[in-house]
Amino acid sequence: MAADRSLNREILRLAVPALGALLAEPAFLLVDAAIVGHLGTDQLAGVGVASVVLATAVGLAVFLAYGTTAQVARSLGAGDPARALEFGVAGLYLAAFLGLATAAVLAPLAPVLVRGLGAPPGAAGYGTTFLLISVAGLPAMLVVLAATGVLRGLQDTRTPLWVAAGGAAVNVALNVLFVLGFGWGVAGSAVGTVITQYAMAAVLVTVVRRAARQAGAGLRPHRGRITGAGTAGIPLFVRTLTLRLAIVATTVVAARQGVAALAAHQVLTAIWNFLALGLDALAIAAQALTGRALGQGNTVQVRRLTGVLLRWGLAAGAGVAVIVLALSTVLGGVFSPDPTVRAAVAAAAIMVALGQPLSGWVFVLDGVLIGAGDGRYLAWAGVGTLVVYLPATAALVIWPPGGTAGLVWLWVAFTVAFMGARALTLGLRLRSEAWLVTGA
Repeated sequence: MAADRSLNREILRLAVPALGALLAEPAFLLVDAAIVGHLGTDQLAGVGVASVVLATAVGLAVFLAYGTTAQVARSLGAGDPARALEFGVAGLYLAAFLGLATAAVLAPLAPVLVRGLGAPPGAAGYGTTFLLISVAGLPAMLVVLAATGVLRGLQDTRTPLWVAAGGAAVNVALNVLFVLGFGWGVAGSAVGTVITQYAMAAVLVTVVRRAARQAGAGLRPHRGRITGAGTAGIPLFVRTLTLRLAIVATTVVAARQGVAALAAHQVLTAIWNFLALGLDALAIAAQALTGRALGQGNTVQVRRLTGVLLRWGLAAGAGVAVIVLALSTVLGGVFSPDPTVRAAVAAAAIMVALGQPLSGWVFVLDGVLIGAGDGRYLAWAGVGTLVVYLPATAALVIWPPGGTAGLVWLWVAFTVAFMGARALTLGLRLRSEAWLVTGA
């Protein structure tokens, strides 16, 4: 019992600040939307479409944080902080390179991407302007991801919290100044966010650089380590890509259920994503603590830690489920005055709520396996889960009940087929010993 209490304190020490940082980051897009919304509907629609492109680019690069966390934590647990920081520094160089490469690809494609995502003619110009300026910040955005992963691996989630909170505050001030004060419009919003991202990256890189010098780690780019970091990140990229494809498929099916159902689905997706951020804080703690324990060679500790973390995931999911169920009848009214949309949200929110304990279990176990460096299995598991889920979505296209009923069935498929398949594949891996690889 004393050992479990000690683990609980360790989990909370990492998870609570991680939760704050995760919730602070979406504030960037919310602030952009709130301020730009005062300029007009076309401006807001254009920024919304451009933000989807940016969010996708950054989301697919989340392996920079996850992979770095696992590598740094494992080397730290093995008693080699210099090697841990060398992995971390390589991750920063990789992030900067990928950010530059992604920006170079997206910039000339900006008008095509904005129009391709369905931006109306009046909004397309604003979306293109916002995206063209914003891609200049991609190197900083990806460096922030990688530096955050380094610090998590060092068992420090407080510094990313303070940087994220400070960045959100600076972003508000700059956006108000540039958009409303200087009258730069949509361009001002993008410029403010880019400046903020580079400021955050500078602070985090300074912290990592100081830690590297204290540990005696080299700061110069090392081709072999950078290549190794990129190669190690490929499985996690595949894993993330399968998750994104599942979400896209779900949205495509929702669009076939009617306008009201699609609007309700967007509300439910926003709610689900917000809840996922909260549960993901436990996954981040799982990554850092699992990597460190395996680096120490303590598989008994890893098993005990996993059990405690899974109980936390189930309990947190159950608590969230109760809240969503209690609010299910009023959630729709917060987002839409349309009674059809509100009724659809209320009906499908019940399924969203019932799936939260399973989500908590899945997210935590996903974090444990990422912390163990089990990326290859997670990639194949992601592909297998997608193979299970896509026929379920296809069935709802062939047999479309439409409206609220169709939306409810869609969320049943998402919870049972998609999240259920993830739970099964991850649970089977948990029962094996193959992922319990110890040492640096």
